[in-house]
Amino acid sequence: MLPILMTQVAQAAFGLVDTIMAGRVSPADLAAVSLGVSFWLPLIFLISGILQATTALVAQAYGAQIHDQNSVKRIPLITRQALWLAFVLGLTGMLLLQLSPLLFSPLEIPLPLHEKTKLFLYGISFGMPAIAFYTTLRCYTEALGRPRPVTIISIVGLILTVPMNYMFIYGYQIGSLTIPALGGAGCGFATAIIQWLMLVTLLVYLSCARPYRAIRILSHYNHPDFMLIRRIIVLGFPIGIAIFFEVALFSVAAIILSPLGETVIAAHQVALSATTQLFMIPLSLATAVTIRMGQFYGQKDAIAMRRLRRVGLILGSSLALLSMSFIAIFRYDITAIYSRDLDVQQLAATLLLFAMAYQLVDSWQVTTAGCLRGMQDTTVPMWITLFAYWVVAFPVGIVLSRVFNYGAQGFWFGLLIGLTVAATLLLLRLRVSEIRLAIKFKVPNYKN
Repeated sequence: MLPILMTQVAQAAFGLVDTIMAGRVSPADLAAVSLGVSFWLPLIFLISGILQATTALVAQAYGAQIHDQNSVKRIPLITRQALWLAFVLGLTGMLLLQLSPLLFSPLEIPLPLHEKTKLFLYGISFGMPAIAFYTTLRCYTEALGRPRPVTIISIVGLILTVPMNYMFIYGYQIGSLTIPALGGAGCGFATAIIQWLMLVTLLVYLSCARPYRAIRILSHYNHPDFMLIRRIIVLGFPIGIAIFFEVALFSVAAIILSPLGETVIAAHQVALSATTQLFMIPLSLATAVTIRMGQFYGQKDAIAMRRLRRVGLILGSSLALLSMSFIAIFRYDITAIYSRDLDVQQLAATLLLFAMAYQLVDSWQVTTAGCLRGMQDTTVPMWITLFAYWVVAFPVGIVLSRVFNYGAQGFWFGLLIGLTVAATLLLLRLRVSEIRLAIKFKVPNYKN
């Protein structure tokens, strides 16, 4: 789990670094990058979620070797078809980001933020294809139980983001090449360049490293197999949509709150960015659970799947309690890292109290979702998240923040309610799926 955790933290920290460095320029730059990230992140998680089907399918084929020695031969084909899908999704994501400024006026985003946010989105959009390809290859290598290469590349990429951001924010000249000072919006261009460098590095490693030579996913060319691509989409689309529903809710919050001013937007982004880093802990656990659950699913071992569910939920709860303690003790120190503005710090620290309150239920819902993905049960969880986040959390947040004038605090209370509903319903669904698989695998005397 540790390498996966480090990878998740590094990936999420790209947005963290962008936010911190933009916040050091001005509150307006921080607000612009915050809004840009609010458009970018939901697309990233939607595309990554769809491609996560690669993890479940490769893990199943890898685990099925115990019954079928030929199952491992399906791994290269699955991965190559996932790369075809990544190609389409990456280009689509790039186009959508470049068109997203058309929504600025209908969403009542303050006019002074338009140009900086548009420039940030334009720059970061060129990294979307690289992110899609990188995610696919990452899912492949993690499903084989080899997450370390991706971890190292992600950490190095994160480190390089700092000087790259600096060059695009403040401008830099190398000989005859001049990089203009773009302010906070320059973070978008820097992030896109780093994503392409990470992809090239991972491709070179997978082509040369000895552990991957037996499977050799990059040594042959396959035309698109639309039946297999359809299977990946059928399994992955609900995963992507479920993750999108949750991430989009947090991102829409920034847009809904934007008429309340730069301070509110910035404080929301500070709290969101900090909690996103903490969310990487249960998300990493969920990814590890998905991989192991997929392998046990391939082995048709319902008893091991049940044991894994118990361990995952207990460990997730323990980690959530640690996160709650961390927020309670260090929330003011956390906000001071992001912004020098005292009003932003105070409001963000208040929002972090709501984040502290939902850590436990958030860990339950994400770990349970990881179990269900490993079982290839993704459609019902998608509808559960739609209901919890957009039928429950969103209306409650809107009413409290805009009708009763509780502002950002009201919307974050709505998030707490939605996450609680999601965790409860997903736990019930997990129990149903466990019983269904026990019957399917003909497990005698199966008990909870």
